[in-house]
Amino acid sequence: MGKTRSRSEPNGERGDAVMNRRKFLATGAGLAAAAPLLVREVIAADAGSSDATGVRNEISARAYGAAKATAPLTPINIERRAVGPNDVRLDVLYCGVCHSDIHQVRDEWHEWGPTVYPCVPGHEIIGRVVAIGDKVTKFKVGDIGGVGCLVDSCRTCDACRADREQNCAQTAIFTYNSPDKHGTAPVTYGGYSDKVVVTEHFVIRIPPGADLAATAPLLCAGITTFSPMQHWKLLGGQRVGVIGLGGLGHMAVKLAAARNTEVTVFTTSPGKVADAKRMGAKEAILWSDSDAMKRLANRFDLLISTVPRAYPMQPFLNVLKQDSTLVNVGAMEQLQGVTGINLVYARKSIAGSMIGGIAETQEVIDYCAARNIKADIELIRADEINRAYDRVVNKDVRYRFVIDMASLKA
Repeated sequence: MGKTRSRSEPNGERGDAVMNRRKFLATGAGLAAAAPLLVREVIAADAGSSDATGVRNEISARAYGAAKATAPLTPINIERRAVGPNDVRLDVLYCGVCHSDIHQVRDEWHEWGPTVYPCVPGHEIIGRVVAIGDKVTKFKVGDIGGVGCLVDSCRTCDACRADREQNCAQTAIFTYNSPDKHGTAPVTYGGYSDKVVVTEHFVIRIPPGADLAATAPLLCAGITTFSPMQHWKLLGGQRVGVIGLGGLGHMAVKLAAARNTEVTVFTTSPGKVADAKRMGAKEAILWSDSDAMKRLANRFDLLISTVPRAYPMQPFLNVLKQDSTLVNVGAMEQLQGVTGINLVYARKSIAGSMIGGIAETQEVIDYCAARNIKADIELIRADEINRAYDRVVNKDVRYRFVIDMASLKA
C-alpha cells in the first residue's frame, strides 16, 4: 500500500473548505489594478462598438455549430455580448471535446430538455485574456484563463454561497445550451469559437507554464472525477475502481493514483489495459472476465463510473465493500440492472456527482499543475471535428480530442 494521503490535501478539512477554496479565487485580486493603460485601450477598441445611443453592440465571432441533431458541425457566425464591467473576454486557444458535446449536439439528453439550434458546444476552454471590464480584479490582459462547464448562476442561494454553483437553486447557466440572460441569443454558445465573453467569477486562472492544450480537459474531465474523490474522502491506501477508460476515466486514474490509492480499471477494451497501468493503475480488468470479477468481490472502497451510457451495474456493486459507494458521473439516462437486496444487505450505495463549483475547479487546476498531471490528448483542427465525434463514439481516441482553435482562423 502507498503512504496514506490526507483528504485535506490540497485544500483543508471540509469544515474550512468554503473559506479555503475562496482563497484560490482571491489570489489574483489586484492584478488588474496594476495593469498598464493598454488594458483600458483594449476594452475601448475591442469590447464591441456602440450605436448612436451609446449602447454597446455585440461582438461577432466565428464558431463551429450544428443546425440540427442530424447535421454535421459547420462554420457559422455567432454574436458574443460586449464586455461588461465584470466580464473577461478570451481569445480561445484550445477547446476540449467532451462526450457531453456529442450528446447535446445530437439531442440525446432528453432528461435535460431539448437541444436548441444552432448548437455551439465546448466547455473545456483555454484562452488568452484580451479585454476586461473596469471592475475585474482577478485578470489582466495577456493572462491565460479557462472556462469550464459553468458561466453563470444566481450566486445568492445556499448552494452558490457554499461554492456549489453547479447545484444553483435558481438556474445554473451552463456554457452551452442554457438560457442566455446576457446576450441576444436564446441560449449560451460554447467554446468551439474564436472568442468568448464570461463573467470574471466563472473564469479559472491557469498557472504559468501549464501545457495549455493538455490542461483544457481538466476543466470538465478533471473536475468531474476530482470532485467525488474529495466528497467521498478518498485516502491513500484505499482501493478505488474506475469503470471505463475514456476522457473521464483516464483522468480519474491519474488523480486517484496521485493520492497513493490502489487503482483498478474496468474496461471493455483489451487495447487499453497497458495504458491503464501506465497511468498508474495497479490492475486493469476486462468486463468480460467473470473470474476476475468474482476474485474482486467486496474489495473496493469507492467506484467511479465514467461510462457515458447506462449499463448493468450489479456486477460492479458486487465488488464494493460494505458501506461503500459507486458514484455515477457518466450515464445521464435511466440506470440499469440494480438489485435492491444487494444494496440493502451490505448497505452499499449508488450516488451521482456532476462537475464541481468554481472554487473546486480552480482547486483541481492548481492541484494538477503542482503535480504535472495533465490529459492525454490528440490535437485536431476545427474542420476535423465531425470525424472526431465518430471516433469518440467508437472509442477510438487516446484519450481526449482538443481543438486547436488557431485552425478556425486559417
